[in-house]
Amino acid sequence: MRTSLNVPEDVLDAFDDTWQRQGLDSRSRAVREAMREYTEAHSQFEDLSGDVAAVLAFDYEHGSVVDDLHAIQHEFDAVVDATSHVHHGDWCLETAFCLGPAERVRELTYRLRDFDAVGRVKVLSLRPR
Repeated sequence: MRTSLNVPEDVLDAFDDTWQRQGLDSRSRAVREAMREYTEAHSQFEDLSGDVAAVLAFDYEHGSVVDDLHAIQHEFDAVVDATSHVHHGDWCLETAFCLGPAERVRELTYRLRDFDAVGRVKVLSLRPR
């Protein structure tokens, strides 16, 4: 199946450099591999159940969404134990340390990813002892 994507030039340049350094034979092969890794990680995240400990690390454009992000974190205060916030010019890096039901941590993660001004949301999840 053929598809087309709109990708910023700097992202495409970095992607091309990466797959070429790894010795893959084509951009298509690299995209297929990246898609598999993405869907596998998503499936593993979706399969979590019971209580989990997780760290959500995300970056965002401060002025655009800070109030909305704080409101969401308060909405999920039953699973957000603590946060850490660092300013880098107009962009911020924040971490939310979570403990609670996997479905609530997933819901929080997806809500954070819903904002255009949020660059990335990375999740490290563990089973609490």
